[in-house]
Amino acid sequence: MGEGERQRAGGRGSMLLCCVVEHDRGSVGEVGLELLSTGHRVASELGVTHEAIVIGPGAGDAVERFGAYGVDRAHIVEHAQLDSYAPDAYADSVAQLIAAHGPVAVLASGTEKGNEVLAHVAARTGLPMAANCTEVTPGDAGGDDAWTLTRMRWGGSLLEDARLEASTKLLTLAPHAFEPAQAAEAGDVEVAAFEPQLDEATSYTRVVAHEPSGGGVSLASAPVVVSGGRGVGSADGFDMLEQLAGLLGGAVGCSRVATNNGWRSHSDQVGQTGTKIAPQLYIACGISGATQHWVGCKDAKNILAINTDPEAPLVTRGNYAVVGNLHEILPAIVDEVRRRKTTA
Repeated sequence: MGEGERQRAGGRGSMLLCCVVEHDRGSVGEVGLELLSTGHRVASELGVTHEAIVIGPGAGDAVERFGAYGVDRAHIVEHAQLDSYAPDAYADSVAQLIAAHGPVAVLASGTEKGNEVLAHVAARTGLPMAANCTEVTPGDAGGDDAWTLTRMRWGGSLLEDARLEASTKLLTLAPHAFEPAQAAEAGDVEVAAFEPQLDEATSYTRVVAHEPSGGGVSLASAPVVVSGGRGVGSADGFDMLEQLAGLLGGAVGCSRVATNNGWRSHSDQVGQTGTKIAPQLYIACGISGATQHWVGCKDAKNILAINTDPEAPLVTRGNYAVVGNLHEILPAIVDEVRRRKTTA
């Protein structure tokens, strides 16, 4: 698509970059802010407008924070079939926006939802997509010059340097690979409603209900995660981890061994085949730290490993380590935390 075609498609005489922003009934999480920060930075380097695409109930409420992250314009996508998450309907909506406005690039978060929607968009438009990028260096704003990317492969155990070249580039950003930062100057966000043309078939696959997980802090968003592995020894051994996590306002995770042994559910597993986390503090109890587990916890700001093996991968890779029997160390930590909370 040439520049003239792009300007006619956009109808604004300017070029743009779009971010597809996830939200929960109007609430935008940290990965959404990481996306907007990176979108603003790339759009500024290209000299194009920074625009957002928001889909689903509460989209209008989500837009309130966008001005602080350099968003010039927000497209609120509205349709009766978008009242809950439906990957085909979401992808059709984004594809139609691409056709209407001809953006230089469309970015999304590298979450399950973000990767799924953009993969569907790529299939519909025939455009190439790069998933789970950790670095993004744009080419010229003309759209045909390749961008240089670094992206995660094999669950994060391998980083690949790549080039992406297309009229509209599609890419997702690996969660927690970018720091959210507000724009130097907050501006007003122009809001535009967009109603896509959707048929009933696009909503055959959709989320029909949300079941509560039982309350508490979620593993993915917890500021502190206390995890147990083979060294915990049994399901009952996790009681002490539960106590420590409760005192610290955190969540309890586990390794694949604990899941395989039936000590914890798969929803608690940290790792490549479980949940990837980025807490302020990760306390790994009796976990050696195989590659697939390291992939899930490596973005933690601080890692404390408790293990009897001084050569265990998490002991050598972590910020802090206590070499010893966790069944003696954890009760001492719990008692000390309780004492400090009582005297505070």
